[in-house]
Amino acid sequence: MRKFAPLLLALSASTAYAQSSDAPLPSLPYTPGLDVTAMDKTVDPCEDFYQYSCGGWMKNNPIPADQSAWSVYGKAAQDNQRFLWGILATLAAQPAQDGVRTASQQKIGDYFAACMDEKTVNERGAAPLQEYLALIAGMASKQDLPRVLAKLHTSIANSMLFGFSSNQDLGDSTQVIAFATTADAGLPDRDYYLKNDAKSKKMRADYAAHIARSLELAGDTPQAAKRAAAAILKFETVLAQASLSRVDQRDPYKLFHKTDLKGLQSMTPAFSWKDYLQAVGMEGVNSFNATEPAYLRALNKSLKQLSLDDIKTYLRWHTTRAMAPFLSQDFVAENFAFYHKTLLGTPEQKPRWKRCVQLVDQQLGEALGQEFVSRAFSPELKEKTLHMTRQIEAAMEQDINALTWMSEPTKEKAREKLHAVANKIGYPDNWRDYSAYSVSRGDFAGNVVRGTAFEVRRQLDKIGKPLDRSEWGMTPPTVNAYYNPQMNDINFPAGVLQPPLFDSKMDDAPNYGNTGGTIGHELIHGFDDEGRQFDAKGNLKDWWGKQDAKAFTQRAQCIVDQYAQYTIVDDIKINSKLTLGEDAADLGGLVLAWMAWKTEIAGKVLENRDGLTPEQRFFVGTAQWTCENERPERLRVNALTNPHSPGKYRINGLVVNMPEFAKAFSCKPGQAMVKPKEKLCRVW
Repeated sequence: MRKFAPLLLALSASTAYAQSSDAPLPSLPYTPGLDVTAMDKTVDPCEDFYQYSCGGWMKNNPIPADQSAWSVYGKAAQDNQRFLWGILATLAAQPAQDGVRTASQQKIGDYFAACMDEKTVNERGAAPLQEYLALIAGMASKQDLPRVLAKLHTSIANSMLFGFSSNQDLGDSTQVIAFATTADAGLPDRDYYLKNDAKSKKMRADYAAHIARSLELAGDTPQAAKRAAAAILKFETVLAQASLSRVDQRDPYKLFHKTDLKGLQSMTPAFSWKDYLQAVGMEGVNSFNATEPAYLRALNKSLKQLSLDDIKTYLRWHTTRAMAPFLSQDFVAENFAFYHKTLLGTPEQKPRWKRCVQLVDQQLGEALGQEFVSRAFSPELKEKTLHMTRQIEAAMEQDINALTWMSEPTKEKAREKLHAVANKIGYPDNWRDYSAYSVSRGDFAGNVVRGTAFEVRRQLDKIGKPLDRSEWGMTPPTVNAYYNPQMNDINFPAGVLQPPLFDSKMDDAPNYGNTGGTIGHELIHGFDDEGRQFDAKGNLKDWWGKQDAKAFTQRAQCIVDQYAQYTIVDDIKINSKLTLGEDAADLGGLVLAWMAWKTEIAGKVLENRDGLTPEQRFFVGTAQWTCENERPERLRVNALTNPHSPGKYRINGLVVNMPEFAKAFSCKPGQAMVKPKEKLCRVW
């Protein structure tokens, strides 16, 4: 299941600065939290506030060739990456066992050096893949599948045929149990397999061609590869038909099916869970959440019907797919051609340094995070963020108290949950120990495999143990934030608390509009259509009065109806049932940020700046974090997979519901950014 609700899906982008100088950064550059040059003041803010705030930015920031999208968030991520590149390049250049680097510094430096050694990687070709292909080829019968799959899950990717890992028990958030989930498919969403429009059919044909080319690189004949691709697509389509939609996955009750080993085994009689658990070192486990039983039953039916060769073909493809980015250039190029160029419209591959920095962050993220935090995140910045967070939480309590549609017993439960929210700012209190993870300076693919094995084992070892509430789900350099309903915590990595997203040199107005709105956004996730179903302790439990729940749903429907009218690309409208949680969090979060800002400036005399009043600066600060350009292909993928609306509607969709905006810009009734009072949407 989706464990937390991040503010943004991972965005990759560049900047004008980055395009002019593709070199490591010795320090993070400064970009102001409100940039008047990014605006387009020829546009009436009351007609299109997003264009008014971001028009200059969009015009002056075309999407770089190695990106599918480019945004202000992406700019911050790009700057962080280049800064980390400088750190890693310095550590990688130092000789092994030099006595100067710490063990963690040596590990991340050696990992980066191995990744950047493209000559050695190319010389090895497909060699790192052969061990696993031989393992698959050696299966003598279907009875070997649990043992072989266990090896692949714990070294290559723990989501072939099904996913197996750990997570909090939805009914008892203090405990961690085993989760059996759907597999990661080769296409981004089940609808890619099921829709029959021309674009979907062509994408499936392109996918099958990609499978065939990849298997040829792995050693198949062209004829065998083509037959294999057809069989794989057919099998994955069957699994897609049995999978929940992304909208259904937003309902945690549809993903909570707790069972014991006997119950799990009854869903898949053709697969021995006892043998699998023994092979992954988890024998004796007897508590599971089978998130989608219908999927497991469909998988079982397929395992009975498929030949052993068909099962081997599926495993060979997904092993090749998982390892392709870490093999020689022919594999890398083929993987890029489909997953980035065809799917997302990205013309060029990212330079190797970007891919290597990203991998270090993925597999040794807290070791790398220590280096980032020590250079870019001060105690003063942490305290400023905590101050703003506490103000926004106080605004939330004030808001709850003032609600006219919620009864007092439910308000009491809401306040209890609010007061229990844990605020995690910057970085974890305890850094992760990577001593069990072996890194070799001359074995890039091996490092990736061992990194996967380290993380899979770390997750599996949580099963049957009490929850560690101090753990983070993002690394410190990450430019993102999230709320976790089972942990009941909001998490703001150091990477997202840098200019222009949080600018300590700037006046309060844009900072509260930007970071304040983001803090409010994450807090509201605890009370959105999904998060509200968890109690103060993170248990899936209905704490709402019947009439209160009905009133919430009625108010949320206003947001669903509004966003369903917006077009993403071509004739594709926003799937507003999918985006409801994020749209509601955007709106409620901005309301809380406005309340907190008004508290902060109470009694102060504020001056206009850059031709903008303080109130106008608040709203422009809100808008400018969303400035973005996206390729049409990327927008089409997002329409099916992204629970966030496009940036334009994340701004224009908010301000039309805030009379404070109309007052700040002296908007008149009938203008595009002004709704009649009776049509305003407001949940929190």
